Amino acid sequence: MAGEWETSRLGDCVTHQKGFAFKSADYRPSGHPIIRVSNFTDRSIDIAECSYLDHGAVQQHEAYKLRHRDAVIATVGSWPTNPASVVGKTICVPEKAEAALLNQNAVRLRGKPNLDQRFLFYLLKQPDFQTYIVGTAQGSASQASITLNDIFGFEFQRPSLAEQKAIAAVLGALDDKIELNRRMNATLEAMARALFQSWFVDFDPVRAKLDGRLPAKLDAITAALFPAKFQDSPLGPIPLGWTADTIKNRASNIQYGFTQSATKEQIGPHFLRITDISGGKVDWASVPFCQATNEEREKYRILDGDICIARTGASTGDNIYVVEPPPAVFASYLIRIQFSSRGVGRLVGEFTRTQDYASHVASMIGGSAQPNASAQALAAASMVFPPEEIADAFYRTVRPFDLMRAANDRESRTLATLRDTLLPKLLSGELSTARTQIRSTHD
Repeated sequence: MAGEWETSRLGDCVTHQKGFAFKSADYRPSGHPIIRVSNFTDRSIDIAECSYLDHGAVQQHEAYKLRHRDAVIATVGSWPTNPASVVGKTICVPEKAEAALLNQNAVRLRGKPNLDQRFLFYLLKQPDFQTYIVGTAQGSASQASITLNDIFGFEFQRPSLAEQKAIAAVLGALDDKIELNRRMNATLEAMARALFQSWFVDFDPVRAKLDGRLPAKLDAITAALFPAKFQDSPLGPIPLGWTADTIKNRASNIQYGFTQSATKEQIGPHFLRITDISGGKVDWASVPFCQATNEEREKYRILDGDICIARTGASTGDNIYVVEPPPAVFASYLIRIQFSSRGVGRLVGEFTRTQDYASHVASMIGGSAQPNASAQALAAASMVFPPEEIADAFYRTVRPFDLMRAANDRESRTLATLRDTLLPKLLSGELSTARTQIRSTHD
């Protein structure tokens, strides 16, 4: 079937628009989003981290507005050793970034009538193009760049438009399910956060009982656990019988991580590093591996309920509460905090994602050019601890959310592996009937 496909040059099949050199002095805390290369994820955009332009200045930049499913390529960045900002990284603009403005160091591509837009994205994500584009990059040891001629010079076998759409539909179905899982997990995370806020920050059940009302959405047994009075504490008024204390006083173990070299080869357990943690999440599929003796695996093995926190660099304080991890150990620039009580551990895991904890970390590192903090300092944050039975009730309530999120993550990793396996086969024509092959893979 691939023999019937036409050899085409990418530059003949797309239109393009380079990004605009917006000035940082024009950035605003809110307004119209500006997408920079630093906002690129592996396949999409982290719009929550973007910069903004005043809405009134947008009209003069119409040419730089993005559309849903535009393909965007980073033309300047690091070499592949730093995947956070690599030259040639290609993303597909999500619906939530519709009409965002494209900053410099990237180029937007749209397919002409003979090239399906979603097929174009998968064409640019295939290993052949990524190898080609990185091979054309020029630059210093730390930074590289590519030109439009580099991008446009790529040649590929172009199937019929109908076949392009069929291939894109198969791969897109997998990506759509992965995106659905991501959205489900965001909702589950928000539900756990809202419950934490209600019980342990706003003290809603206590205030309800103080006002002579039944606590909303609580069964009688759980409602009975909460007092109907407040008491003074170093952190202000807190429920009667609760305690203001530091994390380290409640922890059963605080530990520095493992010093070893990471590798992509599966020679041992996953090796969790600072760079693998972002916004309280870890994509275990991208976490490298390392060699470790049986003794080292046991000593540094990451367990369900662990809290791992970055202790140096710009990400100091970033952390993750671990749920059902694969076999993994944690690196030396992380610390691990453990608790004998699952309920207390889950409570602290939610607290370390709050602004209060971020403020604690910021107060320790100040304006240091190279932030760092000791394990004891990171665990010195104070918070409100309820009696253990209330912490356990919180754990029982949010545990199903955590398990569902972990299951969604595992499914997404499986789907991503399937997608990445099928991608080169479909685009080379090795799989002649895409839908049949997908069906047989699942059977």
